[in-house]
Amino acid sequence: MSEKFTGVFTQQEPIPEAGIEAALAVLRHGRLHRYNTVSGEIAETALLEEEFADFTGAKYCLAVASGGYAISTALRAAGVRPGDPVLTNAFTLAPVPGAIASLGAVPLFVGVTEQLTIDLDDLASKAGQARVLLLSHMRGHICDMERLMAICDAAGVKVIEDCAHTMGASWNGIASGRHGLAAAYSTQTYKHMNSGEGGFLVTDDEDLAARAVILSGSYMLYERHRAAPGPEAFERVKYVTPNISGRMDNLRAAILRPQLRDLAKQLDRWNERYRTIEDGLRGTPGLTVIERPAEERFVGSSIQFILLGWSEEKVAEVVRRCAARGVELKWFGEGEPKGFTSRYDSWRYVDAPRMPSTDRILRGLLDMRVPLTFSLDDCALIARIIRAEVSAVHQAA
Repeated sequence: MSEKFTGVFTQQEPIPEAGIEAALAVLRHGRLHRYNTVSGEIAETALLEEEFADFTGAKYCLAVASGGYAISTALRAAGVRPGDPVLTNAFTLAPVPGAIASLGAVPLFVGVTEQLTIDLDDLASKAGQARVLLLSHMRGHICDMERLMAICDAAGVKVIEDCAHTMGASWNGIASGRHGLAAAYSTQTYKHMNSGEGGFLVTDDEDLAARAVILSGSYMLYERHRAAPGPEAFERVKYVTPNISGRMDNLRAAILRPQLRDLAKQLDRWNERYRTIEDGLRGTPGLTVIERPAEERFVGSSIQFILLGWSEEKVAEVVRRCAARGVELKWFGEGEPKGFTSRYDSWRYVDAPRMPSTDRILRGLLDMRVPLTFSLDDCALIARIIRAEVSAVHQAA
């Protein structure tokens, strides 16, 4: 009899008790708005910004309503204007090109490699066509950041990092988000900290940080930020920067602060689960495991593999057979987007030429969440199911 997995791929762990207690304290006093404080009180949101800046090593941090808002605010604060081309990954999720389009700017897609990182050769060929790269560390895969920064620096391209999937990750010991001009992170439910929705923007650039704070809706209350530049930076920008409100509130900040304290331990737990699945998949006929470079400290909250060269019909059969046994795989090569999964040719507000090398990879790319609610035994079972069904379809071919 075939084994079947009965777990839930969208069930996260509960909010820590310390977060629940902190949230209850905020609810009891009622001061949810980040600037609604009593004399001598430091808002939960301001404290969280300080703590996240310290966690990443950034000078400045702004907590906001979502990761997508953090991206668009970073782009706007970096000087992106309507009509500007912005380089970005062809392999990413919809909020990334969406953030570019929200400014009236134009995404210019860069290809993906078999390691699921941005194609640096393609980037080098296109670097002269834009002043900004919105780099998505999609699904937690980090490229050779030294080479990427060398390409961008030589071409005068500013780098904004989308670190929605790399909070806590690093490249050669440098925290993800600390190579470019600014970085955005997400605390949406399926990310590494969970506040339902939320995000952070970090930077070392005081003018960008000041513009971001004003953009987020600080009015003239920017002095209540503790992980922000001094008043002279705000004097330069406060009258010429629009308010586009997207603040984080104290309730979400209260939930997040205990999670940030536990994050390093949680990252180790994710990677245990990732490695268990990876080990179970390695050597499966027809299946390509994504090898992680030694320079990369990743966070295995999801796992990807490629059925390279497979027909769409055969990939669809693997997805169907795994689903029948309780294993939910997302397929980036499917013709129509489903749920959170889409690709560069799904975003029809962008006039993007075909990218055959990228299409070849996305056609066979399968993706799976690895929630911490799964045990290591669960992960081993999931790997056995995927291995069995891929092998069966591969043999039938």
